[in-house]
Amino acid sequence: MTLRLGTRGSALALTQSQMVADALTAATGRPVELVRIVTPGDRSDAPVARLGVGVFVSALRDALLAGEIDFAVHSYKDLPTGEHPGLHIAAVPAREDPRDALIARDGLTLAELPPGATVGTGAVRRIAQLHALGLDLQVTPIRGNVDSRIARVLGPEADLDAVVLARAGVARLGRSAEITETLDPMLMLPAPAQGALAVECRADDTDLIELLSALDHAPTRAAVLAERAMFATLEAGCSAPVAAHAEIAEGDDGDEIYLRGAVISPDGVRAIRLSRTGTPAGAAEIGKALAIDLLDAGADTLMGSTE
Repeated sequence: MTLRLGTRGSALALTQSQMVADALTAATGRPVELVRIVTPGDRSDAPVARLGVGVFVSALRDALLAGEIDFAVHSYKDLPTGEHPGLHIAAVPAREDPRDALIARDGLTLAELPPGATVGTGAVRRIAQLHALGLDLQVTPIRGNVDSRIARVLGPEADLDAVVLARAGVARLGRSAEITETLDPMLMLPAPAQGALAVECRADDTDLIELLSALDHAPTRAAVLAERAMFATLEAGCSAPVAAHAEIAEGDDGDEIYLRGAVISPDGVRAIRLSRTGTPAGAAEIGKALAIDLLDAGADTLMGSTE
């Protein structure tokens, strides 16, 4: 029987969902059809920070619970941190590069942009970190899909010198050649779960849960769990300038997880950057502990300044 995969209708969402559909068919032999779902976030031009967490997720989850689709694919960073009682993340596929990317006119890097250059991005986290670099850039909040944002730099009606966006989305759309610089996390720490996908189905659909588990990538799941546990413990919304990046590496006694977290004031003047290490089995606890470290260092005062 053909499985129905719910997806947003943007080019990136369709590409990501088709990747998951093809991988599932290759692994299990089950055919999959895509079902487009329009979300409130797709109908609004307001900044994501104003729309709120889950704005791209709620319609997909409603369709799942109503039985209109069998499973859904989300950009993991769009998911609210709290668990949904009727749904289950059955798989977290291998992550795309989680770093941010710069696409600039004339092939310029961030350091090569002239003083006063206009840089567009939609994320408060990126805006804060760009300010923190002290490069005298004019940072402009923008919205839109990947193609429309790139067009504001490289298109015939370009009005920006550069944009910063997630490298994963650019790569999945086959436009990596237009990236002029992949930003080092020491300069621009990514958003929690950036570059990762979440494959979600109903919690009582045990057969499908088992089927989808073929797509799960344990190192990615552990890294994302640590990042999102930090984010949840901070009680930070999507308008908070919070960043996190976890890496899994081989240690002397087996795999280790190294989690870096940061909270930056919106103007970039103040930042708290800390890290924690542990084992992948303790990913959630590492994230919670790092969040407590950040709060003890005053992170709540930086997040509060976003209001």
